Amino acid sequence: MSLSFHWFLPTYGDSRNLIAGGHGTSMAGDRPASLRYLNQIAGAAEENGFEAVLTPTGAWCEDAWLTTAMLVETTETLKFLVAFRPGLVSPTLAAQMAGTFQRHSRGRLLLNVVTGGEPHEQRAYGDFLDKDARYERTGEFLHVVRELWRAHEPFSFEGKHIRVQDALLNNRPDPLPPIFFGGSSAAAGPVAARFADTYLTWGEPLFAVSRKLEWIRKLAVDHGRILDYGLRIHVISRDTSEQAWAEADRLLEAVDPADIARVQANLAQSESEGQRRMLELHGGSTERLEIAPNLWAGVGLVRGGAGTALVGSHEEVAERLIEYSRLGIKHFILSGYPHVEEAYWFGEGVLPILRRRGLWQPANQRENRTVATPFATASASSS
Repeated sequence: MSLSFHWFLPTYGDSRNLIAGGHGTSMAGDRPASLRYLNQIAGAAEENGFEAVLTPTGAWCEDAWLTTAMLVETTETLKFLVAFRPGLVSPTLAAQMAGTFQRHSRGRLLLNVVTGGEPHEQRAYGDFLDKDARYERTGEFLHVVRELWRAHEPFSFEGKHIRVQDALLNNRPDPLPPIFFGGSSAAAGPVAARFADTYLTWGEPLFAVSRKLEWIRKLAVDHGRILDYGLRIHVISRDTSEQAWAEADRLLEAVDPADIARVQANLAQSESEGQRRMLELHGGSTERLEIAPNLWAGVGLVRGGAGTALVGSHEEVAERLIEYSRLGIKHFILSGYPHVEEAYWFGEGVLPILRRRGLWQPANQRENRTVATPFATASASSS
């Protein structure tokens, strides 16, 4: 199985240290998320052969659709895994936006559907549904979007939360953007099984990830579907294990205990099952943070969402990734502090090991993309 590696685009800012907040809590880095800086991260990801960059979604970061659209013209092969919340936009408009993005980016859109796990943040956007109802609405939303992507005649739908009448797209996206979807609650599983192309999970020990993937696989089989699977995790990879763990220690030492207390108090109120699982890995304590070989839970002390990192030598990190791949993980969405430098540490250290083992090939070489020159004849463009 050829593995796909993606990087992260921190549209709230970046730093050499861990940034406190996220997942419904405000956060900002000392490297502002200017367009110039985000271009540097996107360039580092593309240069190192990553396939796509994931953007977050929420009140604490820049809008993902607008930001990534601005980066299309400064990149060539890099794809954009755009996170968005289905309850905040109509399915017809979202389907149309995906088509527009695909045409202007020449097929470089991936979609990350985020149902939303923080009630106070959802209410700030005018969404007052409870958690189970939000997942119901997400299922209806994705049903309408997928119908619009293949319909040649006007399509109508009336559900519990969504209703459209005589909806039709003039230009359907080509190719259809793959849908990435994550969720650990009982309500999330059936939605993933029916509508996702890739099911995402945060970095937990192997046995926990294996159980979660088996759960989704069984649900998908019930719907006659086979999904891909992805892992969202941070990385600290260095030439030696000692150097990598020294960096993890440095990151932890720079954390303000007041930030840990503040963020943990906010995250304890989360309705997200995935967030609860992240909190259980460390319990708010700075002790015993290596919860499995090379798996460090220190990030989750101050950051909501993905809270673990693979820490070790390039060879160790590569081996841990291979272990996850044996469970069925194909997509790895990675990040590190700061995101420019860590993209090179991983890209120059770990990816060559995986390439030598026949498990990875640079995305910008896999694609074999050619960009047409307007008004140039075939003979002129080949001269």
